[in-house]
Amino acid sequence: MVRPDEKAPDFCLPDQDRNGLCLRDLRGSWVVLFFYPRDGSKGCTQEARDFASSYDAFRSLGAHVVGVSPDTPLSHKAFEAKNDLPMRLLSDSERYHTMLTSYGVWQQRKLYGREYMGVVRTTLLIDPKGTVVERWDRVRVPGHVATVLSTLSSQGSSS
Repeated sequence: MVRPDEKAPDFCLPDQDRNGLCLRDLRGSWVVLFFYPRDGSKGCTQEARDFASSYDAFRSLGAHVVGVSPDTPLSHKAFEAKNDLPMRLLSDSERYHTMLTSYGVWQQRKLYGREYMGVVRTTLLIDPKGTVVERWDRVRVPGHVATVLSTLSSQGSSS
């Protein structure tokens, strides 16, 4: 699990247009990396829409907003189109979910007595040098994006 004050592990994943994005490509900028369980589910849709609504505010502070889930690029493309999402959505859909595992968000979960592996909703704020500044685990969607934006703003992020 990646914690605050640790370097964020590099990764390269395809986005909704099947273009690759590596974390190292974003060095020199702030990164808001939000992990969500599934395209189209109620909570994930609301979270993505909330980030989309604040996207310009994040960009004005010099931050890239990037979503990650185990869904395929094709699923991400439909999710993007249906919800008019401006951010890149990355796919860690390969069998072992290497990136999701390295960030500590691919975990055993339980729902209605059934255990399964899945993404725990998590957000990381990564500074321009690639260090994790803040980590929010088991995110509750209402108010979360405002909290992330406030934290970013307090970092003097436009530098």
